[in-house]
Amino acid sequence: MKEINISRILVTKRREKTITQDELAAYIGVTKASVSKWETGQSYPDITYLPQLATYFNISIDDLMGYAPQMTKEHIKALYHELASKFATQPFDDVLSECRDIIKKYYSCFPLLLQMAVLLINHHMLTPNEALQKDILDEVIDLCERVKTESDDIWLSRESVAVEGSCYLIMGQSGKVLDLFGEDIRPISQDTEMVAQAYQIMGNTEKAKEVVQISMYQHLLYLMGMTTFHLSLNADDMEKVDEILTRALGITTLFKLDQLHPNTMAQLYYTAADIYCRADRKEPALNMLQRYTDLCISNFFPYSLHGDDYFDSIGDWFEEFDLGTSAPRSESVIRDSMLQMVISNPAFACLSDSPEYQVIIKKLKSVSKRQTA
Repeated sequence: MKEINISRILVTKRREKTITQDELAAYIGVTKASVSKWETGQSYPDITYLPQLATYFNISIDDLMGYAPQMTKEHIKALYHELASKFATQPFDDVLSECRDIIKKYYSCFPLLLQMAVLLINHHMLTPNEALQKDILDEVIDLCERVKTESDDIWLSRESVAVEGSCYLIMGQSGKVLDLFGEDIRPISQDTEMVAQAYQIMGNTEKAKEVVQISMYQHLLYLMGMTTFHLSLNADDMEKVDEILTRALGITTLFKLDQLHPNTMAQLYYTAADIYCRADRKEPALNMLQRYTDLCISNFFPYSLHGDDYFDSIGDWFEEFDLGTSAPRSESVIRDSMLQMVISNPAFACLSDSPEYQVIIKKLKSVSKRQTA
C-alpha cells in the first residue's frame, strides 16, 4: 500500500541520476529553493511541473507521486485482518472511521471495496447503537452497488450481490432479496464437472482431482448449511426435525465434519438446541448444546480452513482465498459471540436449573475469559 510521497521519490530519483538540486531546478525552470522545499516535504510541485518531472526521470506521474490507487491481494488480506483485530481491541467508532478513510482513499480498488464490505457486515453488530448499525449496513449496500456497476470483474460482481443480499436479510427487507436474486431456482451448473473432465483429457489427473474435490467440498458444506435452514423451517414438526437431524448427523460422522468444518456444524447444533428447547424437549436440547460447546472449546481454534485425509487436494485452493485461511473476525470476538449466543437466547431459559446446562455455560465462559484475559 503506497502513500503520496513525492518528496522521497524526488530525492531518490535525483540521486540515482547523480544530479544536484541546482541542475534539477535549472531543467524544470524553478529555483533551487523550490526543489529543496519539494524534497523536504515543505511544499509540493505545481501540478503543471508533474509531467516534466516524470518525463525527466522516465517514470509515470503515479510513480513520481509514490501513489497507487490499487492494492495487491496480499495487502488487502493483511489490511482486513489488521482491521478485524482492531475491531476486537479498540473503540468501535475509531476503527470505523479508519475503515471509512481507507474506502475513500481507494474508492476505485474494487477488490478492496468488496472486502471492506465483508469486514463491515461481519463487525457492524459490535456497536450497541442500532441506528449506527443500520447506517453501516446501508454503507455496505452502497459499496456493493459500486462494485456491481463499476467493476468489470464478473466474480467480484457476483460476490457483491451475495453480500448485498445478506444486508437486506439482516435488515428484514425480504422483498429486496427477491428483487436482487429473482424467484426462479436455477439448476446447478455443470461447469466444474466439465473443467475436471478437460483436465483429465489433457492428462493432468492431479488437477482434475483438485477440481472435483473442491466441488464436492463446497456442495457438502452447502448441503449442511441448507440442512440448518431446513430444521428451522420444520420447527413445528418435531418428527420431521428428528429425521432431518438423524440424516445430518449420519453425514457428519461419515465426512468427519466436526473436524473438517466446525463453524458449519456449530450452527447446526445451536439451531437444533434452540428448536428442541422451544418444544420443551430438554434432553435432546442439552445433547445438541453439548455438541455445540464441545466444538467451541476443542475443535474451533486456532481457526483455519483446511482439508483432511479425504479432501487431500484442496490445500492450495484455500491459500488463494481473498482472506486466506483465517477467520473473518478476530478469535476473541468469535469466542465472545459463542458464549453470548447461548446466554442471551431466551429459549434456553428452560435449561437454567439443569446441572448439565450450568456446566456448559461454565465451559464457554472459561474459554472466553482465557482468550480475553
